[in-house]
Amino acid sequence: MINDFATAAQATMSYLRHRLGFRLWMVTRTEGDDWIVLFADDAGYGIKAGQAFRWTDTICARMVLGHGPNIAPATADVAAYAEAPLARQLGVGAYVGVPLRRTDGSLFGTLVGLDPEPRPREIREELDTVTLLADLLCAVLNAELNEGDAVRQAERTGADVTRDGLTGLYNRRGWELLLQREEERCSRYGHSACVVSIDLDDLQFINDAQGVASGDALLMRTARALDHVTRGSDVVARLGDDEFAMLMVECDYFDAQAMLLRVQEALATADVRASLGMAMRKAGFDLEEAFAMADAEMYRAKRTRKVLN
Repeated sequence: MINDFATAAQATMSYLRHRLGFRLWMVTRTEGDDWIVLFADDAGYGIKAGQAFRWTDTICARMVLGHGPNIAPATADVAAYAEAPLARQLGVGAYVGVPLRRTDGSLFGTLVGLDPEPRPREIREELDTVTLLADLLCAVLNAELNEGDAVRQAERTGADVTRDGLTGLYNRRGWELLLQREEERCSRYGHSACVVSIDLDDLQFINDAQGVASGDALLMRTARALDHVTRGSDVVARLGDDEFAMLMVECDYFDAQAMLLRVQEALATADVRASLGMAMRKAGFDLEEAFAMADAEMYRAKRTRKVLN
C-alpha cells in the first residue's frame, strides 16, 4: 500500500525502470545550489541517496529554465544538456526529467531518469505518463509537507515533560529528542536547517557577585529574548547552566543570517552578553554534526571575546 512519500517515490522509480528502462532513476530535492538525491534506483551509475551535486551543473536545472525538453532521447542533440558539467561527468546519453513542485508552485526537486546510451526517439511519447506519475508523487509529497506544522506542534506538546524548570524552555533531553525528529524530516525531504549554540558570558560572575537570584533573572531574560525572535516551529532549549541552543527548521543560509542578527539584537536589548556560533545542516552532515560545528564556532567566539576584553 502506498501511503507515504518514500514508498510512492520507490514505487514510481520501479515502475519507470520497468516501463522505460534507463540505468538510473532518482527523486531529488533542490535546496539553494544543492541538488540532493533523496531516493535512487540505480543500476550502474553508483549514485546513492544522500549524495549532493551542484544544481547549476545538472541537466535538470536547464530543463526547469526551459532550455531543453523533458525527454531527450539523445542528450548530444540538445546543446544545453550536452554542455551540463554533471552530464559530462556521469556520462549521460539519454535524459528524462520533470519538476516536482510544492502546493504554492515553487520548485521542490525533480523526478529524473538517466541512461548512458541514447534511446529511441519514440520514448518522447512517454512524457504524459511520466508527468502523471510526477503529479501523483507531488500530491503525496505536499500532503505530508502540509501536515508538517501540525506534526511538529504535536511533537513539541509531547516533549513538555522535558522542559527546563526555571526558564520553561526545553532541556537537554527535549533538545535531543526534537533534534532527532527534525533530522529524520531533513533526511526524508532534503530540508535545510540552522542550529545555534549560545553561551552566556557573565552568569558565573553575576552569581558570585550579586547572588543566584540575579543569575536566575539573567537566565529568564535570555529565555524570553530567544523565544521572542523564533517561530512556533523552531526549538529553543537550555542545555546546561549557561548553555542555550536554537534550531531553526526549513531555514536557508540567508534566513539563518537574518535570524542570527535578530538574536544578537534581542540579547543586546535584554542586556545579555553571550557568545554565539551558527552552522547549517546540509547534505553530507546531519543536525548533530552541525550543532557540534556551531558549538566549536561559539567557543572560538568566546575565546576571541576574552582576548579583546
